[in-house]
Amino acid sequence: MTGTKVIIAGGGVAGPVLGILLKRKGYDPIIYERLDAPTDMGLSLALQPNGLKVLSLIPDLIEKIPKREISETLLWSSLPEDERQLAHYEMPIKGLAGYGVNGARRPALLRTLIEEAQAQGVPVKFGHQLESFEQHEDSVTVQFANGTTDTASFVVGCDGLHSDTRVTLFGKEPVSFTGLTQTGGISPFPEAFRTKGMAPMFNIYGNGVHMIGYPVNENEISWAITQREAEAKENWRHMDEEQQKEFKQGPHSSLPFGGGELVRTAGRIVKYGLYDRPELSTWHKGRVVLIGDAAHPTSPHLGQGANQALEDCYHLTRLLLVHNPTGASPSTELLSTVFTEFETLRIARTSDLVKRARQQGEIRVISGVEACKKRNETVATMYGGPAKADDTALRVLLADLIEHPFKPGESEI
Repeated sequence: MTGTKVIIAGGGVAGPVLGILLKRKGYDPIIYERLDAPTDMGLSLALQPNGLKVLSLIPDLIEKIPKREISETLLWSSLPEDERQLAHYEMPIKGLAGYGVNGARRPALLRTLIEEAQAQGVPVKFGHQLESFEQHEDSVTVQFANGTTDTASFVVGCDGLHSDTRVTLFGKEPVSFTGLTQTGGISPFPEAFRTKGMAPMFNIYGNGVHMIGYPVNENEISWAITQREAEAKENWRHMDEEQQKEFKQGPHSSLPFGGGELVRTAGRIVKYGLYDRPELSTWHKGRVVLIGDAAHPTSPHLGQGANQALEDCYHLTRLLLVHNPTGASPSTELLSTVFTEFETLRIARTSDLVKRARQQGEIRVISGVEACKKRNETVATMYGGPAKADDTALRVLLADLIEHPFKPGESEI
């Protein structure tokens, strides 16, 4: 017997995971992705305990993802007037699923998720960009830019920052450039790390610049340098050869603590602007709902974009099971109940994290020697100083992330 059909717009992190979770609960999801094939663009992401907890609901999936666990974090100041280690701490106790923080190359993760969805019977249709949809009493018909259509009981838009589903639901709105850009790449472990047997997440705080990096496998580190610059579009395409050469030989090539070596040895360099969008008061209309970056895009300074999308996948699936345990095609009224409860649970949490991420970006990228010195003291205090962090604001935040998405009284799916 065929289950209730669900159209999922977007084949990034959230789409395949939601598709698998729904398929395992008797629904009949189909994923439509605007790109013609799985993307090789983008650098990396940090899978944190809250996101890994969701992935652990899919048997054997986590073991298939190419990744590297991160056991410690180092923070340095590259300011010539204050060059030193600011803090060093071990990553927090592993979360509910027994996982810590893991770095992963984004293209490798996306390929793994798509392949797993297909293996579990979730069709993935590439080259289908959502253009419009028409809602009916008990279904939604989606029109794609290539001229094809499809109809399902309801639609979930998880098609990212430039979400066509969001535009169709709520109209065009400007994305908000944060004033910051990132330039990054993937590089071999620097000599200093190899010699000391280190594979940390690290932060280097400079004058008007911040660098972050972490391992994504046994041999490579992903890194990104944040600066306050003119707007650069978020298209994830690498610079041309001349621009890459110029960057690799530029001022960042002399960053201390291994940062400069990473810049010089990168395989390719990409540059992109950092954006978010205005907060929405609702994520749904009728039989269509948004999740992930389509609903709450964020700058990357807390590393929670993908992890919050995974929390969305979990809670949307859980609430569908709570309110529609048979999996029968739900009425619009029932979907409204599910989507409204979902929003009540998720909007406040994701909005807070979007704001915190922006604040982190502002703290990291400060110009002027005296202002940077003050920033360094703030960072050292926030992260517990050179010794292990203990009862710091960082620990409180990480403990909160570990606790989610499962709360007392919530049944696992």
